[in-house]
Amino acid sequence: MTDAHPHHIVIVGGGFGGLFAAKALGRSRGGSIRVTLLDKRNFHLFQPLLYQVATGSLVVGDIATPHRVVLRKYKNVQTLMGTAYDLDPERRVVKHEYGELNYDTLIVATGVKHSYFGHDEWRAHAPGLKTVEHALEMRRKIFTAFERAEQETDPDKRRALLTFVVVGAGPTGVELAGALGELAHHTMANDFRSIDPRETRILLVEGAKDVLPAYDEDLRDSARQMLEELGVKVIPETLVENIEDGQVTMRSGQLVRNVPAETVLWAAGVKASVFGQVLAQRAGVELDRQGKVQVQEDMSLPNHPEIFVIGDLSRYEPKPGQPLPGLAPVALQQGRYVARLLKRRLQGRKTKAFKYKDRGSMAVIGRNRAVGDLRWLHVRGFPAWLLWVGIHIWSLMSVEQRLRVMMEWSWKYITRKSGSRLATGYPTSTSQLRDERVNHTTE
Repeated sequence: MTDAHPHHIVIVGGGFGGLFAAKALGRSRGGSIRVTLLDKRNFHLFQPLLYQVATGSLVVGDIATPHRVVLRKYKNVQTLMGTAYDLDPERRVVKHEYGELNYDTLIVATGVKHSYFGHDEWRAHAPGLKTVEHALEMRRKIFTAFERAEQETDPDKRRALLTFVVVGAGPTGVELAGALGELAHHTMANDFRSIDPRETRILLVEGAKDVLPAYDEDLRDSARQMLEELGVKVIPETLVENIEDGQVTMRSGQLVRNVPAETVLWAAGVKASVFGQVLAQRAGVELDRQGKVQVQEDMSLPNHPEIFVIGDLSRYEPKPGQPLPGLAPVALQQGRYVARLLKRRLQGRKTKAFKYKDRGSMAVIGRNRAVGDLRWLHVRGFPAWLLWVGIHIWSLMSVEQRLRVMMEWSWKYITRKSGSRLATGYPTSTSQLRDERVNHTTE
């Protein structure tokens, strides 16, 4: 291997898996490795805190960092913005919207997106929470509902405006519902004149028997109690049958009911990104029901040792029937593992199979309210909340972000005030209507 022809590693996707792989490969010395990170965005998004953007606690800049800023000290790493849409494994070429990239090794980490279980028409009425745009759309819907309720005189319409339905009671749904409860019952309690935000109804709908289905029973009980303290009504063993403008249809056993609600927020399911289908067609890999790619013990594809799939897009079962969860720590560890494997492979050395180090999981419900399974200890309440705060501040990408978020949270904790409650943007139909009115009045 010479400096003139370094081994070219292309990484598609700049989430936790792709970015940490790039960082680890960027530490390579001797000019033996060249890395290109390709992502449809030019920034890394800290998704675990995206719900705080949606509920006004943080702004986008607090949790998003440009890829080239994170990687600027690694001279052998180049970042490119563009959407990958095809692959030619024989030629070892990735095709993207602005051209092609030749690779010696390919790492795919394009993640997942929302699944509406065959009802994509619900997307228009129930935004999910995976991107910046999703968070800002949620924020607009949430605060617009309160603003409209302030001037609504019809009690039924006002009640619908002050009814929020969160679909899915996993960690994202629980954190989102808890943040809404904090917002309505504390942060905005005295900010309106015609309405009392504490009359807000927050319904958390879950198909399983309880919130946080993956957690142990004692933590589920604690989480449910904390949610109820914040005015959240948990509706378990209930499926959503339809979502339309201003109304949600739910089924609990044989009981079907329609709930008037202007704001529905989706946290119920995910499916793999479209690039998983590209890998299935071009590389002949198997996909599971969610479209995730079956990988081998070293995260590579069968018959294609030069292609690796990591993060939420991959499906790896250390034990039969027990796939790794779609969590940021899994993606992060897989990114570092593949980087180490590639360095050792170029040196002619072997690497053991990937082994996930499970350090536990946590979910925050609100101020001083959280639950955590640390594998060796269950924590709840204020100690859990304090631990959650520390872990998430430390996990942010830059020192500047850590300081800014720490100051934001400290100020909010002391004053119970949040300064990002901006109902920015308009739905497409509203924008078009306003444009038509402006054009009509200016003709």
